[in-house]
Amino acid sequence: MPYSYLTRFITAPDGTRVAYHTHAAAQGEPAPEFLSRPVVLLTNGIGTTENFWRHLVMDLERDHRVVHWDYRGHGRSELPPGEDYSLRAQVDDLERVTEQVMAESNGRPPHHVAFSMGVRVLLELYRRRPELVAAVSLVAGSPSVPDPRDWVVPLPGGQATLARAFAGLTPLVPRLAPVVQPLVASRWAYSFARVTGLLRARAPREEIQVFLEALRIMDPRTYWLTMRGLLEGPQSWDVLHTLQVPTQIIAAQNDLLVPLREMSRMREYLPGADWVLVEDAGHAGLLEAGEEIARSVRAFRQAHGVGPAFPGRASGAPSGV
Repeated sequence: MPYSYLTRFITAPDGTRVAYHTHAAAQGEPAPEFLSRPVVLLTNGIGTTENFWRHLVMDLERDHRVVHWDYRGHGRSELPPGEDYSLRAQVDDLERVTEQVMAESNGRPPHHVAFSMGVRVLLELYRRRPELVAAVSLVAGSPSVPDPRDWVVPLPGGQATLARAFAGLTPLVPRLAPVVQPLVASRWAYSFARVTGLLRARAPREEIQVFLEALRIMDPRTYWLTMRGLLEGPQSWDVLHTLQVPTQIIAAQNDLLVPLREMSRMREYLPGADWVLVEDAGHAGLLEAGEEIARSVRAFRQAHGVGPAFPGRASGAPSGV
């Protein structure tokens, strides 16, 4: 990675050590002036590797304190001893990470940037502890899983049926993993994603390969049970009406996993939110259009008075976040 970071851990009540990473701070304990910078806290999608945040980190780390964290069983976070990958557990972890980051810095709540699954986790955090959230950027993520009744071949019963199917198939995961995991990181995987439209032409192969390789070596039950946690967790559409902080929605024109219609529905719930539509980008838009998204996040912060206007001018940053 072209940037460095300092990794620390918080410990959940079940004993799981959850990693969080402070960027531009790998050379020792951060200096007081660094800790006084406005904070941006990044929440991943399921299976997402840290390189998805590369463009955003490179833009913001010059005058912000940028932190990203790893879900249970992802990155450097531990596997939970009781296999608790519920949505509630993920929200618990984000709550503790946020509190710790605030305690280490200026004590003010951060601007949360959430991608994909992270949007749901962040909205549930806001439902529980709105005082921990100063602003939100919601990137290519929905308050619920896509409704199976809207598929090309609709699934009767919708999400409830899908949740039961995932639960029933769980015992097969260890048996199927040795077959599926090599295919995920094979040299054909990138081409398949391009042909099917999951990736756009400008998706950087080497960056996508980092993600695919991480999926290959990831504990298969972690991925499966995290997905089950999403299916079985509450929907978060009602939280949108309660948001009282600056809000940004970033949608990708060609996203097949969280379709544009889903993001547009969020926009209808949040008519006052800043809306960014990224052309020629899919669900991997953070890599396909990373510089554009980074500029939009900085512009959003500047427009709402919650961050420095220009890189390298942290001393002039407003004190709101």
